[in-house]
Amino acid sequence: MNTDSPFGALIVVYRRILGRIEYLVLHRAHNGPEYEGDWAWGPPSGSHDPGETIDDCARRELREETGLELTLRRVHHDDPGRAVYLTEAPASAGIAFSSEHDRWLWLPARAALAQVSPAIVTSELRSAIRDLEDACLKNSTCFPVT
Repeated sequence: MNTDSPFGALIVVYRRILGRIEYLVLHRAHNGPEYEGDWAWGPPSGSHDPGETIDDCARRELREETGLELTLRRVHHDDPGRAVYLTEAPASAGIAFSSEHDRWLWLPARAALAQVSPAIVTSELRSAIRDLEDACLKNSTCFPVT
């Protein structure tokens, strides 16, 4: 793990389907498939390696944890310890998760926010959702995000 801030990246993946926007959350396999406590569910994320840029870390973590290779956009977040990214997946995107995860869900914003924990992860997800909502309002091209 690198000791330079930001220490890691969180990647919020969304898709547009059936007239709404859904967000990808992954279930960590570390504590078994039934575990539902802190850190059980969250967007793809991870720490960056020494010498690796935070952008490269985000691309690598997304690819390793989902099999997806998408264009990432960094969004503002108040915690300097982790960079937050937003990316859109095609509606038909298949997820090929690593052994680190055992399942995934596509959820609307409210449900995704309720699913993830602890509060820092919820805050990071909320920042990305807010960024997407702001972009949608500016160009009126998005479906409802809530």
